[in-house]
Amino acid sequence: MRTWIRNVYLATTTLAAGMYVTLRYFVQSFRRGTFTGHFAYPERPVPVRPRYRGFHRFDLTTCIGCDKCARACPVDCIYIDKEKAPPPHKGFVVTGFKIDYTKCMFCALCVDPCPVDCIFMGSNHDISTYTRDGCIVDYAKLPLAVAWGQATLNPTTVQESKRVSLPVWTKTAEPAKPVADGKA
Repeated sequence: MRTWIRNVYLATTTLAAGMYVTLRYFVQSFRRGTFTGHFAYPERPVPVRPRYRGFHRFDLTTCIGCDKCARACPVDCIYIDKEKAPPPHKGFVVTGFKIDYTKCMFCALCVDPCPVDCIFMGSNHDISTYTRDGCIVDYAKLPLAVAWGQATLNPTTVQESKRVSLPVWTKTAEPAKPVADGKA
């Protein structure tokens, strides 16, 4: 009988201690206020940490079309369309650089293998759309200020870029350099 009373007493005190902790956090949450009260989210952006991995930023002007970022992606969400450069130039011309954000897990594994540092993780976290088609962002068709990060990457800009049929930026041909005849 004595062990039964001790077990009932221990169960009651343990339950009371747990309920006290729950009640304490419940009261603190009312004193603290709401999340939107702190940040006023739509009007002012929520502060993010310096190493936050948000939506990508991409510089089409420096991309060489090496496909290293697409090969490093563990979920295959990066699609690169490229063409051979015209004869005086070497390499490739990138005509499409798409990232499917329905598959992307924001691991930043695509950033490290890039030899020219044209892709990196940005700090933007809110790009919501009504369709899955809006989650596929083609950085080659975005204006450079948006793709590179001076302006914000928002759903309206992404939707407007899908209406453009040609890339916004194209590489201009450089003048041919005179060839030395090799005689000294």
